[in-house]
Amino acid sequence: MSINRKPIVVGNWKMNLSLSEATGLAYELSEQLEDIAGVDIDVGIAPSTPFLSIIAAICDESAIGISAQHMSAHLSGAHTGESSVQQLLDVGCQYVILGHSERRHVYGESDEQIAQCARLAHDLGLIPILCVGETLQQREANQTLDVVLKQVSSAFSQLTADEASRSICAYEPVWAIGTGHTASPEQAQEVHAAIRKHLSELYSVAIADSVRLQYGGSVKPENAEGLMSQPDIDGALVGGASLKVNSFNSIVQITSKLISQT
Repeated sequence: MSINRKPIVVGNWKMNLSLSEATGLAYELSEQLEDIAGVDIDVGIAPSTPFLSIIAAICDESAIGISAQHMSAHLSGAHTGESSVQQLLDVGCQYVILGHSERRHVYGESDEQIAQCARLAHDLGLIPILCVGETLQQREANQTLDVVLKQVSSAFSQLTADEASRSICAYEPVWAIGTGHTASPEQAQEVHAAIRKHLSELYSVAIADSVRLQYGGSVKPENAEGLMSQPDIDGALVGGASLKVNSFNSIVQITSKLISQT
């Protein structure tokens, strides 16, 4: 992890938690992370869409940022069930997760849709967390870098250098999401280093060095130190472990401690 990049840990709650559970978790995290969030490390949480405004209000006095899990590639109109970038801003979001593997592989989102969403996010001031990652079949066929770098190229294709530098990119190997399997620190670092090199080719070394790269895929306190200590990993996009106060807090504390030692 580079001292020049502020680490960021975001908890993706997915379609979990009742309203009472979500509000309770938000209150506890706000209290436990009061002295660290926003100072040594950026922290965000991504509740389910119906709870966004409620959780944003709870976290308003804290430095915990609010992220949406998804947004429409359209500004407005007849798009039943979708949320526009302006609507997400109106309810208090600072971030939006785009291109998560579940959105790609279950709901059929294309590279083009994700690129358009990234464009709209920056147009209105929402920070995109751009997710990329390969399936198990692609990894076994030695296609990891081809797949991931193609996704990176597309996700950043409509962004200026300045916008790219303010974006976040999350490498989430599909085979490690929700499976209990995690890429080894060495495997994760290899892909993160390739992403950063690719960004330097798309923009410049300076821009590539400013982009924060997260790892996601069964991140938990037990493996966080090994992953977060890698030079090109700047934080985590956390799934299941973000649903418990102690485990998410531990990952944030571990990540912050590592950056303070560099």
